[in-house]
Amino acid sequence: MQFTINGKVMEADVEDDMPMLWVLRDELGVLGVKYGCGIAQCGACTVHMDGIPMRSCQLRAGDVDGPITTIEGLGTPEAMSVVQAAWAEHQVAQCGYCQSGQIMTATAFVLENNNPTDEDIDDAMSGNLCRCGTYPRIREAVKTAAKNLRVA
Repeated sequence: MQFTINGKVMEADVEDDMPMLWVLRDELGVLGVKYGCGIAQCGACTVHMDGIPMRSCQLRAGDVDGPITTIEGLGTPEAMSVVQAAWAEHQVAQCGYCQSGQIMTATAFVLENNNPTDEDIDDAMSGNLCRCGTYPRIREAVKTAAKNLRVA
């Protein structure tokens, strides 16, 4: 099968029903996407397909019908995305395991709502779990990213 991952065309010899989480990590070496629960409840495996956040543990390879973006496709340490920069500014990450999924969800959210309330943020981010409990920092980082998008 052929996929466009972070702007690059990649091929993998996989079955249609293989979860994209495993295609990305095990077949294509894209390691920013994380395994958390395997049942689309924690958000650690969130990627974008055509800009829409999806749980890659439940997205089957045969169902991919657009480009996939992972955390590696958002920015680099030298040129971070607005959300990544806000995450660093607010020192959101503790263990860091959930952060790629958190950032992917937040990125899609702030592109749709660049003036969110606390309730909007809590609702949008509710599907992403953080074992370390950095939710107040996540909320502040999302507000900062949204503000920075407004002034950009």
